[in-house]
Amino acid sequence: MDITFGTDGIRGPVVSTITPDLCLRIGQAAGYVLKQEGLDTVLIGKDTRVSGYMLESALEAGFISAGVNVRLLGPLPTPGVAYLAKSSRGHFGLVISASHNSYEDNGIKIFDGNGEKISKHLQVKIEKLLNSNDFKIVSSDKLGKAKRFDESGDRYVEFCKSTVPTNLSFKGLRIVIDCAHGAAYKVTPTIFQELGAEVIVIGASPNGYNINEKCGSTHPELAKQVVLDHRADFGISLDGDADRVKLIDSTGRILDGDDILYILASGNPNRIGPWSGIVGTVMSNLGLENALKNLGYEFERSDVGDTYVSQILASKGWSLGGEPSGHIICRDQVSTGDGTVAALKTISTLLMMQKSVTEVLKDFQRVPQIEISLNVHDKNIINQEDIKNRIQKIKNDLPFGRILVRPSGTESKIRIMVEAESEALANRYAKDLASLFKHD
Repeated sequence: MDITFGTDGIRGPVVSTITPDLCLRIGQAAGYVLKQEGLDTVLIGKDTRVSGYMLESALEAGFISAGVNVRLLGPLPTPGVAYLAKSSRGHFGLVISASHNSYEDNGIKIFDGNGEKISKHLQVKIEKLLNSNDFKIVSSDKLGKAKRFDESGDRYVEFCKSTVPTNLSFKGLRIVIDCAHGAAYKVTPTIFQELGAEVIVIGASPNGYNINEKCGSTHPELAKQVVLDHRADFGISLDGDADRVKLIDSTGRILDGDDILYILASGNPNRIGPWSGIVGTVMSNLGLENALKNLGYEFERSDVGDTYVSQILASKGWSLGGEPSGHIICRDQVSTGDGTVAALKTISTLLMMQKSVTEVLKDFQRVPQIEISLNVHDKNIINQEDIKNRIQKIKNDLPFGRILVRPSGTESKIRIMVEAESEALANRYAKDLASLFKHD
């Protein structure tokens, strides 16, 4: 089976898909291609999955055999690796993580020397070499060298703190941080503590198997309850590699990526240049688009995936974009989705506005939206002509709103989203669409 890059790198079940042999070959292929781009050192970070140690060793061997030097960062958020790749000349970054998936999965994300996920052009070159198995190990005198980079966490902590205005303090704030037993379990609590906040940390006892388990951004209700129990001002729920976030306010209101985008947009004093427009995705609520336009912004939609959000931001020269799932890109600060930076900037914005979440979001009226994820044997069923025609017929029947049916970029699932004038109507259309796949 040929290996290809999905929406967010290469990802799948460990042993059956993501194997040491595959990682050895990825190291060799990526090392060869990226050396041609003038990048001679790779920074390897990972989350806390038990398989990370095994895959890290295989990748290390692959890169060294391609003549690439290796710097091992240990557990570090994905955006931390991207930041270090950008700030270190001649380096690129690789993250061993399956993001919000459970520990049975793992994956590979690769960043170029600008801290951006590698281009489609480079992905294709790596895929071609990877699937050809045509590798040539460099001679002994040209092998790469490996060593640990123990300062990586401290470097990332200082960078994140620098995104908060120096005249702003978090002193007096009580903040709950759910690290999802993942890569941020050390750095993110440290960041908020050093900014003056009282921090209550949960999800910070990784054992290799509990990453994302009933916690983190896919289960923000855990942090919500702790916020309410401790009368905290905010809650922060990160995912396993901390590139996405959900926030909770003092009332227990859970804020997704659309809410965060609106808050950040509301706090900006102008609508010019980099702040003239904002990028969402096809999953962003129609109410967000309407509300942002009422604030004076242009609004563009990308395909699902923070890579596509970033591409439009770059082409437009804009600073802010993101996804409802919690990937938020503050391009004036970071090159990829960063849950910690998004949380810092959102809390900072609310403090500077001296407004509550409820006050800021009162003019953001969501359109009722229903999302369904269906496990399927083959997600390519969506490309069958009969299925496509039946989906289109249902779309034509919807009097108001939007329908999106798409294959997951990382899992064997079909994702359905319906927006309609009422929740009942959205539910009805979502169920009709789901019935098209019930026999798969």
